[in-house]
Amino acid sequence: MPVIGTEIDREALTLVVTAEFIATPERVWQLWADPRQLERWWGPPGWPASFPRYEFEPGGEARYSMSGPAGASSAAWFRFTAIDEPRRIELIDGFSGDDGEPTDAMPSMRMAVEIEPSGGSGGAVTLMSVRTVFDSNDDLERITSMGMVEGMTAAMNQIDELLA
Repeated sequence: MPVIGTEIDREALTLVVTAEFIATPERVWQLWADPRQLERWWGPPGWPASFPRYEFEPGGEARYSMSGPAGASSAAWFRFTAIDEPRRIELIDGFSGDDGEPTDAMPSMRMAVEIEPSGGSGGAVTLMSVRTVFDSNDDLERITSMGMVEGMTAAMNQIDELLA
């Protein structure tokens, strides 16, 4: 399993999920740069993601949806605020309404993805950490009570299959 740690820090209002992959940082970067690859792991098992819009550049936006069992669905968006290939991606992640447009009915979150080589024995090993920062403890509790930790862990645990 690639996820090696999860940490919720209620004082810092953060959730960090860290995974380790047997791949180069450049290969792990492609999991974010290519929306077709991102679609294959961003949704947890049983909730496949679709990215009909994906502008992977600072200031660019992405729109995505995930469809689940029994017709359930969830729509959301990214706004990329900084990209430093192949090391760091900063974005805002938020929910969308039925019309596909961003909504403030649910909190948005700031995310920083860090990709770095970690050495390892006998080959390229890369760490990827996804740090999510919330605006308040209420937002952190609301989103984590919806299963964000479990969902991100399950989603990131699918990446090994893509890298094989």
